[in-house]
Amino acid sequence: MDDGPIGHDEAWTEIDAQRQDLVRLLESLSAEEWQRPSLCRGWTVRDVAAHVALQNTRWSQLPRTIVDLVRHGGMNPAIRAAACRHAGRPVDELVGEIRDRIGVWRALPTLTYHEAAIDYVVHGQDIAVPLGRELPMPTRLSALAADRVWARGAMFHASRTFAGYRFVADDIEWTAGRGQEVRGPIGALLLLLTGRAVALTQVTGPGVSALRSGQAPSAR
Repeated sequence: MDDGPIGHDEAWTEIDAQRQDLVRLLESLSAEEWQRPSLCRGWTVRDVAAHVALQNTRWSQLPRTIVDLVRHGGMNPAIRAAACRHAGRPVDELVGEIRDRIGVWRALPTLTYHEAAIDYVVHGQDIAVPLGRELPMPTRLSALAADRVWARGAMFHASRTFAGYRFVADDIEWTAGRGQEVRGPIGALLLLLTGRAVALTQVTGPGVSALRSGQAPSAR
């Protein structure tokens, strides 16, 4: 079992590994696979890749972001609008933008490496899982991301949505919440907390049947 918190430099090193793995996967996709549905409801693989490619956002682009927020009525619709717009670029450009982030240890404006970990680990699975591909989910980086998802309610509302459940990782020392136990790999727990119900096949415990009955949130 790989225990212990991950530090700033090691986190960025593992984020770079996620970037490299994602680039290799995207480079191998057929034109048909780019158009397949991702784990995010209503998003194609290409849309998700475009969203990840937008990690190149700079402060100079924030005025466009503010316009999207106003025009589309909130953060989530604005994020989707930006991703769909960006997805119109050639796939080679999208892959190149992700590749260009390898070695860049700087998050988007106002965010930190914790949010970067969430983006790369979770969105990598959004692409890989429905295509039947495998991308590694490093345990400590996944735990770092899960901590952030649980603690930062504005992102996924996980602690509120999953009130009454206790999540326990079986491959690293990590727990969250109180109530019916849901146990499994930290990667699967991270996917559940971010609304990816596909991970229910990887967990056990008395809380699983309740989640399967419809209490798990929709993906976003």
